[in-house]
Amino acid sequence: MVLAVDIGNTNIVVSGFSGGKIIFTERLSTEHLSTDLEYTVLIRTVLDLNHITYADFDGCIISSVVPPVTQTVRESILRTIGKEPVIVGAGVKTGLKIQVDNPAALGSDRVADAVAAAAYYPLPVITVDMGTATTVSVVDETGTFRGGMIIPGVRVALDSLSSRASQLPVISLTPPKKVIGTNTVDCMKSGILYSTAAAVDGVTARMEEELGKSCTVVATGGNAPAIIPFCKRKIIHDPSLLLKGLMRIYEKNS
Repeated sequence: MVLAVDIGNTNIVVSGFSGGKIIFTERLSTEHLSTDLEYTVLIRTVLDLNHITYADFDGCIISSVVPPVTQTVRESILRTIGKEPVIVGAGVKTGLKIQVDNPAALGSDRVADAVAAAAYYPLPVITVDMGTATTVSVVDETGTFRGGMIIPGVRVALDSLSSRASQLPVISLTPPKKVIGTNTVDCMKSGILYSTAAAVDGVTARMEEELGKSCTVVATGGNAPAIIPFCKRKIIHDPSLLLKGLMRIYEKNS
C-alpha cells in the first residue's frame, strides 16, 4: 500500500491506495504552525480509524502547494511509516510534457490533476480544480500541458464579499431557490454559484476556441459538487482526480 498526501491551502487529504484502487480518504485542516509531532498524531489517528497498520505501507507520495508545511508533514510521515516520501516537484518523473514558461514553478496539484486527466480521459482535456483557488489547466491532444489560469476560489470570493461589505452575512453554499434572488442571502447564493458556473462555462469555451478543438472537461476539488450542477456544458466530476494522478506519478518514480 502507498500513502498519498495532498497538502492544500485549506485541507490536507490523506489517502491510501493499493493495486490501483483508493482504499481510504480523509481530510485534515492545514495548520501552518503545527509541529511534526502534531501532524504525526493526526496521521496516525487517520490510519488507526481506518484499521491500517503502519507497516503495511511500501512508500508515500506528497503533493503540496504550502511549502512551509511540506517538510513538517514529511517528517511526520517518516516517523509514522519509516519511508522517505516522493515529493512532487522538479526532478520527479510525471510522464507529462510541460510547455510553460517556468515548469519548476508549476503547482504540484495542477501537475497531478493533468497527469490523471491525460491518462483517464479523452484528449484534449481541461481540468477545473475548485479549491481555495480555482485552477483551470489544459492538456492538448499530444499530451502536452499547455498552461491555464488561476481564479479566486468560491469561498475566497464569498469571504471577501462578506468581510468588505458590512451588511452582507456569511452564508453557506446551498443552492438558491432561483436565479433572480428576492432577499440578500438568496442574492448572494445565486451570485456566487451561477457566476462561478458561468465563468467555468465561459473560460473553457474560450480555451477550446484558442486550441481550435473541443475538449473533455473534468472537475475536481471540494467546491466542485456545489458548482457543477449549475454549469450548462457537460462536465465530468472526478473527486479523486488528484489522487489518481499521484498514484501514476508514484508508479513512475518507485
